[in-house]
Amino acid sequence: MSTDLTSTGAVRASNDETFEADVLRNPRPVLVEFWAVWCPPCRQLAPVLDALAADLAGQVDVVKVNIDENPQTVQRYAIMLAPTLNLYRGGEVVHQVVGARSKSALLRAFGLEA
Repeated sequence: MSTDLTSTGAVRASNDETFEADVLRNPRPVLVEFWAVWCPPCRQLAPVLDALAADLAGQVDVVKVNIDENPQTVQRYAIMLAPTLNLYRGGEVVHQVVGARSKSALLRAFGLEA
């Protein structure tokens, strides 16, 4: 299952099979949330990520990876807590935030402008 990451302003799902194409080879910066169904802070963060995806459409892609369903990607990036948000540029993690934050706090933390 391939994920189409065209610039629609929507949060997209990625998995172990599509992570390289969705994130590592993406020409734009990619904000990835590592999340879980059982994680209350992840549920709190969902509308924040939706807003970021809409506001940053065409500049930054926003992707979610379910940590319970994608052990290879989780292990590769040593994800220990949910939610963990990584910003990737050129296939590399350039910044990480652990825990739910407000939209403005995430924009500041990642140096992004909406």
